[in-house]
Amino acid sequence: MTNNPITKTTSTLAKPLQGHVFHCVDAHTCGNPVRLVAGGGPALTGANMSEKRQHFLKEYDWIRKGLMFEPRGHDMMSGSILYPPHDPKNDVAVLFIETSGCLPMCGHGTIGTITMAVEEGLIVPKTPGVIRMEAPAGLVLIEYRQEGSKVKSVKLTNIPAYLAATELTVECPDLGELVIDVSYGGNFYAIVDVQQNFKGLEHYAADKLIAWARELRKRINAKYEFVHPEDPTINGCSHILWTGTVLDKTSTARNAVFYGDKAIDRSPCGTGTSARMAQWYTKGKLKKGDEFIHESIIGSKFIGRIEEEIPNAFGSGKPAIRPSIEGWAKIYGYNSISIDPQDDPYAHGFQVL
Repeated sequence: MTNNPITKTTSTLAKPLQGHVFHCVDAHTCGNPVRLVAGGGPALTGANMSEKRQHFLKEYDWIRKGLMFEPRGHDMMSGSILYPPHDPKNDVAVLFIETSGCLPMCGHGTIGTITMAVEEGLIVPKTPGVIRMEAPAGLVLIEYRQEGSKVKSVKLTNIPAYLAATELTVECPDLGELVIDVSYGGNFYAIVDVQQNFKGLEHYAADKLIAWARELRKRINAKYEFVHPEDPTINGCSHILWTGTVLDKTSTARNAVFYGDKAIDRSPCGTGTSARMAQWYTKGKLKKGDEFIHESIIGSKFIGRIEEEIPNAFGSGKPAIRPSIEGWAKIYGYNSISIDPQDDPYAHGFQVL
């Protein structure tokens, strides 16, 4: 599956590129980028995507850095690589890459990946309109709505999400002590609700939220430990979710999700929305079937719902939910990208902090 070149990217090249060449489709999901590696991805070993994620991190993380970091990417860049499914009942397996790492699951990345893969014919699902996708975090069930050649929306039913810890305290530069919840929706999120020392994301500049979040994440991980009960390779708080007042009164909630070292998600963040829905559910603020319209920092929206209640998730005694997230994505370009360390000193990328 990773060897299918995108002919639109290669037909007009004057000469072949040198080094490792990746044929990519570029899109954005509700404002946040997704770069799908349709050709050139590495062969990985493992019985499932969790094991293949570990293989990628061990031997091929230079691909992630080369495609996501500058000069080929940027601070907000994220992407994915397609693989054949391990279970013949499923349609595709996906590895998620971005500036923050090789993620167990990515919601906006799923919406973008499925949109691109269906429109470009890289996935031919066994059942039209339905895709069974293997992610490192587990099986994700997907429905998409297509009109002609265009995918208009993608709805994913995510892996189980749960509230991992509540009312933890951490010191934040400038703001002082904050009380946070940590919730899992495919990644671990520290959720900063409006409180005495935090008025809401709308009261602060984005660069302040980024700088604070970077330090908060360090302090949270130094003070607390978070490990998924079924997969110990999924551990640590990787994202900070700042909350605030909605822009559209018909929306349920608004967030600004920090990831990587300098990024705020321009989409409402799929795994972040899942984590926040799990938090609200556990605290009695959201029930099965309720519509949860989540806004991003730029006002784009995902529609979330609780599809299933799981009273004793992972045998841990913790309640969990299986959330669904619906959104849209748009293709905007095609890329053949070369990574050639023999010729380019910045082949494996860099970041300026």
